[in-house]
Amino acid sequence: MLIRFVVENFFSFGERKEFTTIPSKRLKTLQHHKYNYDDFNILKIGSIYGANGSGKSNLIKSLGLFQKLILSDNYPSRLKNSKFKLNNPTDSQNQVLAVEFFQERTAYYYGIIIKDNIIVEEELYLSGLGKKKDVLLYIRKTDNESSTSITFNKNFEKNEKILLLKSILLEEFVKSDEPILKLLSKRDNILLNPIKVAFNWFQDSLQIITPSIRHLKLAHSIDVDKELNNYTKKLMCSFNLGITELISEKMDLHDFFSDVDDETIDKLISDVDDAPEKLISLQNRNGNIIIITQEDGKYWVKNLKVGHKGKRDKSVFFNLSDESDGTIRLLDFVPAFNDLISEEKVYIIDEVERSIHPLLIKQLIQKFSLDKTTKGQLFFSTHESNLLDQEIFRQDEIWFIEKNIEGSSDLYSLNDFKEHKTIDIRKGYLSGRYGSVPFLGNLHDLNWNNLDSN
Repeated sequence: MLIRFVVENFFSFGERKEFTTIPSKRLKTLQHHKYNYDDFNILKIGSIYGANGSGKSNLIKSLGLFQKLILSDNYPSRLKNSKFKLNNPTDSQNQVLAVEFFQERTAYYYGIIIKDNIIVEEELYLSGLGKKKDVLLYIRKTDNESSTSITFNKNFEKNEKILLLKSILLEEFVKSDEPILKLLSKRDNILLNPIKVAFNWFQDSLQIITPSIRHLKLAHSIDVDKELNNYTKKLMCSFNLGITELISEKMDLHDFFSDVDDETIDKLISDVDDAPEKLISLQNRNGNIIIITQEDGKYWVKNLKVGHKGKRDKSVFFNLSDESDGTIRLLDFVPAFNDLISEEKVYIIDEVERSIHPLLIKQLIQKFSLDKTTKGQLFFSTHESNLLDQEIFRQDEIWFIEKNIEGSSDLYSLNDFKEHKTIDIRKGYLSGRYGSVPFLGNLHDLNWNNLDSN
């Protein structure tokens, strides 16, 4: 579960900014939105508003690159040109990313400092949550000559195997542009188990959905997971989209590709065998996504089919590529909301309303907001003002981003305005009361009818 995220000198964020899920003590609304861990409360939902170009996506992109840096075996190319470009040459050149979170009911703080594509500092602590002293797990530093040092917790340093591991890591594995969190998490030493748990937050608990991401495995997931299958059907049929049924059509690989040469078939089988989950996804010329997987020694092709009621009340099945962008987007959300109900995961969605009708997305978010049995966290960026409703969100769950006079993204909460719980915050937002809306004052001066069409 996410406690807070800190970003500095990344994309449109110049100065250090913090997104937090720690609830305000003054607010008494929607008490069930507070999850309690070790006598510490965090919020289950949050929305981020702002004009186009204000930095909403950059906040999510920064966290996504942070995750990719930790999970990847290579320094992400997008990080190499990620500095805030409007800084003065005299400003600090350090880039900072840090996150505090719960994993397996234990609080951690993990942060990195990057300078000129070199990780000059990386640290992991057991967080004391402000109530007690943080406990160092490790800190790694790299100097100007790219010489790296690692300091472990004092108890770790007394262990001969840990000292040997440190020596081997520094001599053979540690690179100046790569974190060591993943390296340490893969070591088989019981003392390093807390590091493994922290790594698992980035690998398993944190899920980021951008507008371009598709849930490529849905056809397989609803075939093997009957609970997800039932949940998907009920949810999609409840949206009044004309959908009556969802099925995963399953065919033998050789039958599905009966007109394909043996060499291509062998290559597909080899790709499946080499895949970690014995599963790959492909997109055909019509844009439809199929899954190829190995089960019980056989190779199968799975294709998601969407049923619509036809004449005589019979369901007619369509490929997913025949559906609207909104229906596809909703299907991409289904596994996320299924997880949020039953698992302690963090889902962060960029442009949650894209391609989806305002009333429909409000119904979906409202259902999660009012459900008192959820276990996960949901955060998203949006322009959808219909969601600005104090029956759905607490004031400390609504965030705004806007550019300051120096061109840097500023991040702040509606809670800073201390509004009354009955005020119409949607009206206030659209009138510019909280900032973070586009400035349209000069549009009437654009006399486009007189522009030279040549």
